Amino acid sequence: MINSLKVALVSLLVCHSAFAEGEKVSARFEQLQWTPLNPLRGDASPQAADLWGNRQKGGATGFLVKFKPGFISPPHIHNVSYRGVVIKGLVHNDDPEARDMWLSAGSFWTQPAGEAHITAAKDQENIAYIEIDSGPYLVHPKEQAFDNGELAMNVASSNLVWLNASDIKWTDTKYNVQRAFLWGDTSIGNLNGSLIKLPVGFSGKLVSAGDTFHAVVISGQIRYESQSVPLKVGSYFGQSKAHRVKAIRDTQIYIRTNSKIHIVEDK
Repeated sequence: MINSLKVALVSLLVCHSAFAEGEKVSARFEQLQWTPLNPLRGDASPQAADLWGNRQKGGATGFLVKFKPGFISPPHIHNVSYRGVVIKGLVHNDDPEARDMWLSAGSFWTQPAGEAHITAAKDQENIAYIEIDSGPYLVHPKEQAFDNGELAMNVASSNLVWLNASDIKWTDTKYNVQRAFLWGDTSIGNLNGSLIKLPVGFSGKLVSAGDTFHAVVISGQIRYESQSVPLKVGSYFGQSKAHRVKAIRDTQIYIRTNSKIHIVEDK
């Protein structure tokens, strides 16, 4: 059985300075193209949409998965490890004999390659963000299970620990921006993933000190750059190091990068 764990945080820097702009990419949720996650299961397969990368090829990829209400997979394994963040609904991912552990929006889990498990969903709309460090993403029968040395983890959203300006030293800001560190190492050149909370009204830049940046709106809604149509839940932006956003609602954003994250508030 996978135990729920509390997740510690690392520092989030809030500063006021200029950063170089580069190519920016964004995709609204309503524009995504969906295909079967496991074509061999036909109509019984969840639907998936790549946000960045290509889950059917080599390399890292981030994609969304939609589960029908009442979906329960047969026990199975994957050829690669993955991380998941629940965006909508309730998702269960655990050993086939484990008690139900329904993860709500904002929850995080990991699934090691080779470990037999089931995935289930029970709300009317169930969506999760899935991330792999190498592809392709494949499904195999449980009989091919193997131990890759990793341990699976389920972290309910209520068990996340958030840091804000009162917990660490950063430049003063009138907004209560918070960060929950989920995985990895924030030193330069090392991949890591975090959830960022932006309160309604925040306007500024999300900036990575590294050269990798992928972001997914987990809850809320933002204005992105000069676009007139907001990015809603399940939307993506990334590629460039710096991205200007304005929180139309209280918003959570998942960010994958390979260095520290800076929050640059507009003045």
